[in-house]
Amino acid sequence: MAIFLDRNSAVVVQGMTGSEGRRHTQRMLDAGTRIVGGVNPAKAGQSVDFTGESVPVFGSVADAMAATGADVTVVFVPPKAAKPAVIEAIDAGIGLAVVITEGIPVHDTAAFWAHAVATGTARNPAGTRIVGPNCPGVISPGQSNAGITPADITGPGRIGLVSKSGTLTYQMMHELRDLGFSTCVGIGGDPIVGTTHVDALAAFEADPDTAAIVMIGEIGGDAEERAADYITAHITKPVVGYVAGFTAPEGKTMGHAGAIISGSAGTAAAKKSALEAAGVQVGKTPSETAELMRKIVTSLD
Repeated sequence: MAIFLDRNSAVVVQGMTGSEGRRHTQRMLDAGTRIVGGVNPAKAGQSVDFTGESVPVFGSVADAMAATGADVTVVFVPPKAAKPAVIEAIDAGIGLAVVITEGIPVHDTAAFWAHAVATGTARNPAGTRIVGPNCPGVISPGQSNAGITPADITGPGRIGLVSKSGTLTYQMMHELRDLGFSTCVGIGGDPIVGTTHVDALAAFEADPDTAAIVMIGEIGGDAEERAADYITAHITKPVVGYVAGFTAPEGKTMGHAGAIISGSAGTAAAKKSALEAAGVQVGKTPSETAELMRKIVTSLD
């Protein structure tokens, strides 16, 4: 099993006809993803040829869903077009919107996230789950890949991974490639993201085929502290954590827009302490974190 995305997911790509959308659509297809259409109002009725198949282009997400049964969209549109693109997907009632686009104004993200929370449709009463923005996406190895995560660095397994950092997502997948993952979720590092650590932790806890969880955070904000509280109250599976930014100069903004230290709550040390108090083993480096998880999974066999 997997969370959010599996081999049955039918995926459309908003922005498929652009250079980035086209390139990553080919990579998703190569990974076995069921790409059933692209969306571009100016090119509706056309198709785009990829290695091994031709993918139709629809004028709207609603049209694509009606014609193909799509339940996932991957958004590759430019930042200025992201807000209307995501709202269009929400209004169409799609179940999952993976927003890859970087550089979306925080106000725009807040607007489409709030719209997703407030909006349910006849097709999808629960509303649309948003992953991202500014994220690598979601991959369930061996089943489906919605985003830009390399599909050849790991295989299927029993570890769940949720991470703010795309690069550290890839590194952890590589370091534990012999054990494999159920699903890897890159939630993005912007100040506002649709799916949080807590959301992913809850989904992994409910997934019977996820045996243990790796959680990667970074300095800034209080997302990791909130995740620690949730782990204490609700998570029964072993969790290993890593917090990027132990060597960041105090008071200096580093990396992602979300990585801004705001008092002691945003420091790596404070996050490490909160996670350890919740029973999470926290590595000092990504490699040490991987070794902690390796020992846990080995002990479960």
